[in-house]
Amino acid sequence: MIRVVLPLQLCNLANVSREVELQVEVPATISTVLDALEVSYPALRGTIRDQVILQRRPFIRFFACGEDLSLDPPTNPLPEEVASGKEPLRVVGAMAGG
Repeated sequence: MIRVVLPLQLCNLANVSREVELQVEVPATISTVLDALEVSYPALRGTIRDQVILQRRPFIRFFACGEDLSLDPPTNPLPEEVASGKEPLRVVGAMAGG
């Protein structure tokens, strides 16, 4: 099981708690996690990644084990700590201002 921590606005949209657990295909990647997340919580489709080109939305970031995985290819395997469920994959809504 993969643990995913979501930003509050996505929790409210999907009516879920801050952390969800997902069964994900092996090897666990950001793509497979997002596939499972969107199947389990259809309200989240299109909120984290574009549904046509499957790219991460500009103000969404992914963190795991203290590392920013946002710019890594989404098909890269996640760290073993995340794949084993010891550490969560964090989805963070970045803030912008001016």
